[in-house]
Amino acid sequence: MGRGRVQLKRIENKINRQVTFSKRRSGLLKKANEISVLCDAEVGLIVFSTKGKLSEYSSDSCMERILERYERYSYSERQLDGNDHEPNGNWTLQHAKLKARMEVLQRNQRNFMGEDLDGLSLKELQNLERQLESALKHVRSRKNQVMYESISELQKKDKALQEQNNLLAKKVKESEKLLAQEAHEEPQNHGMDPQLLQSLNIGGSDQAGENTGDNERPPPQRPANTQIPSWMLNP
Repeated sequence: MGRGRVQLKRIENKINRQVTFSKRRSGLLKKANEISVLCDAEVGLIVFSTKGKLSEYSSDSCMERILERYERYSYSERQLDGNDHEPNGNWTLQHAKLKARMEVLQRNQRNFMGEDLDGLSLKELQNLERQLESALKHVRSRKNQVMYESISELQKKDKALQEQNNLLAKKVKESEKLLAQEAHEEPQNHGMDPQLLQSLNIGGSDQAGENTGDNERPPPQRPANTQIPSWMLNP
């Protein structure tokens, strides 16, 4: 006898329920992969466990593209059906879309931080690795560019300071040269010929004598070498 049909209802035993979930999930992911490869179909599969653990499969490298395509398709279908004319339904739809989008972004952020990687398949891990390598390459490129710009700016400042230093050194040398010339010319201006000073003094004394008169002149002195007559020397 073949195996009987399993009654579809919630499995009460927790262990049996977990085992069945693991087996059925693996089979579901396998079937999704098969239909994607055999029929060239675009497949997106999302499964959440009772504990909130995510399991997903996407035929495309990015699940977000499939979700966006689904949202566009479902939105178009609802427009044809006239459901979007109801304000409450429209707000409910927008809220559900934004909430799903936020959950996807939060999950991607955790994955980029190296968290919640247990539910990712090998293909998803490889895709995440490529994204991280590409992001790291862009970060390093930007870092090198910023370092190069900083070095160039410092070189320009160094050149400007060097030119300013050379200009100040040139001004200092010119000032020292002017001070040396002034110090060398100062004694020459104050030094005068002694004969010129004596002539100026003599002229001044004669002029003073002429102004005061002959009475104020000193009496003439007798010469010291006057000879005695010979008759005074004989007895």
